[in-house]
Formats: sequence, structure tokens, C-alpha cells
Amino acid sequence: MKIDYPMGATPLNLDEIADLIPSHLRVQSELNEWEEANILKAHLWLAQKKHSFLLHTDFCKQLHLQMFNETWKWAGQFRRSDKNIGVDWSCIQVSLHNLFQDVEAQIHYQSFDMDEMAARLHHRLVLIHAFPNGNGRHSRLMTDLFLKAQNRPAFSWGASNLSTMSKTREQYIQALRAADKHDYQHLLNFVRS
Repeated sequence: MKIDYPMGATPLNLDEIADLIPSHLRVQSELNEWEEANILKAHLWLAQKKHSFLLHTDFCKQLHLQMFNETWKWAGQFRRSDKNIGVDWSCIQVSLHNLFQDVEAQIHYQSFDMDEMAARLHHRLVLIHAFPNGNGRHSRLMTDLFLKAQNRPAFSWGASNLSTMSKTREQYIQALRAADKHDYQHLLNFVRS
């Protein structure tokens, strides 16, 4: 199967591609549809669960597993190689633990308003890039779950599919790159657009 990566996507290595579960998929559009159906099942799973450990690495892994368990054999497992983005793969567990501790402290001390806390959570999840693939979709869902736990409405994320190349995805990637430089205003504007 040939995978076409949209702007800002992280390429998989050959071993990761070999772990594709459905063998009948031939083109990117089929893979996109398959993953989307898998993610919809994760939403059903979420609707049936009560999540008291949202800001925890175990929940982070479980959510990724539910989102991609019918697509990739490595679903729910932290990546074991370095990518064009993300912390060194051996630091993922510690980086996520630190992120979740930081967010809990931000909530306790009311360091930012809730939208900014959520946008910063999203950005750092993307920056850590814990999994071989699906990090953007996973971090957007984690962020929306965080907002829900804080009794806030989910972000609109530009009201568009961010998994395929589009003008909206380009704006999203630019907002994340600005956040890389500690300018969160573009991301804050984007998430509620």
C-alpha cells in the first residue's frame, strides 16, 4: 500500500507500515475511511466509559488503542523509533507524565483560562508525538475529553477534517508551528473557528 502523507504528517517506517491490519486496502482514501470508522468505534467506547484517569499515560495509550485497534498492530503502543517530530522515543513516558502533572498544576493554580490550558495540552501532545501515527487525531480527542471533564464545550478545530490536505489543515499546522515558538494566539484562534 502506498501512503500519501498530507502536509505536517509523520511518515511511517517500513516496519510500521507492515503492521497494517486490513490487507485489502490499496489506496490512501481507503485507509482514511477505515481509520475514520475505527475512530467512530472509539467514540462509542468512550460513551460507555467513565474516565477518572484522563490525564494519565495509561488512559492515553488505551484511547489510542481504541482509535486504531482495527487498523494498526501497534495501536496503543508508544513509538519505538524517532520521527521528524517528537521527543526521543525513549523519553515519551516521562514526557507525558510531566505534561499531565503540569496540566493538573495549571488547573489547581488557574494558570491560564480553560481554552488556553486545553490548547497547550493539545500542542504538547502533538509535540511529544507518542505514537507512530494518529497523533493529531489522538491529541484532538484527548483535548476535547479534557474540556468535557472541565464542563467546557469541545473545540471546533476549524470545523473541517484535518486528516486530509486542505486550507484548514494548512492553517492548523501553521498555528502549531507558531505554538512551537511559544505563540499560542494563532492556535487559540483556530481551535474555536
